[in-house]
Amino acid sequence: MLPFVIERATADPALTEFLTTRRAAVREVLTHHGAVLLRSFDVEGTGEFERVVRALSGAPLDYTERSSPRTRLSGNVYTSTDYPPAEEIFLHNENSYQARWPRTLYFHCAEPPETGGATPLADIRRVHDAIDSRVRAEFARRRWMVVRNFHPGFGTRWDTAFGTADRDAVDEYCERNGLTTEWLDGGGLRTRAVRDAIHRHPVTGAPVWFNHVAFFHNTTQPEDVRDGLLELFDEANLPTNTYFGDGGRIPDEVVEHLRSCYRAARVRFDYHRGDVLVVDNMRAAHGREPFTGPRRVAVAMAEPSTADPSGD
Repeated sequence: MLPFVIERATADPALTEFLTTRRAAVREVLTHHGAVLLRSFDVEGTGEFERVVRALSGAPLDYTERSSPRTRLSGNVYTSTDYPPAEEIFLHNENSYQARWPRTLYFHCAEPPETGGATPLADIRRVHDAIDSRVRAEFARRRWMVVRNFHPGFGTRWDTAFGTADRDAVDEYCERNGLTTEWLDGGGLRTRAVRDAIHRHPVTGAPVWFNHVAFFHNTTQPEDVRDGLLELFDEANLPTNTYFGDGGRIPDEVVEHLRSCYRAARVRFDYHRGDVLVVDNMRAAHGREPFTGPRRVAVAMAEPSTADPSGD
């Protein structure tokens, strides 16, 4: 079952105390199921939400090497991605394109939408197992590459993504974290990073499909958005795109196969006010449905993690 629901009983204390006293049991359930939905604990405000994160995971993490627009609410608590309500956000694992990523994610529903707006989930063990073995083997051998182009006046700025306007500081960060930088005429920046497509879960050892191959590939964009971008940029200059790790083009039909595997594993639930969803980022992918109404969901990330040996 994804997510596993823990609903407050009459005798249960507030959520922070509940997690403090039952931390080991909740962590075990999280590892086994991949996501836990904490319901009816009446969590209100970013301050209480942050205390919940600290009770289960410790201090929340800063959002670094940004790829989507978010608003900082307080400390390291952010809005969920600030995309228009009509847009879907495809399933992905948070920051899997980075050398370091959050192991655990938190979502707090301060106000549910009128319709839609779920945070769908997918078990990435199931995604891994559903992918054609020949495709898995090719990615295991060749790995994958993300190319990001930061164009002045268009999309996310490089100084926003890296949190500094100092080019030397960006170069130093990228060198430490396995990215190459190419400073472009007119003030733009191109980065490349080669990562493993398959990892092993740090607790269970199970192989998981942990990457942004499908999410960042240009064919995952809605057709009108993709066509508009290709009118502005050639493929090499798109804001984001993915390739095999050696730079080879990933066939469109392979990316569609990957998307179909995510969709087959997808599950959803409707938010209730005050819900806290906890996600094992190396066990479950997440996304966002289009919605209507005033959906307000806060997000926090915790427990920095790095690559373990991948395998198939």
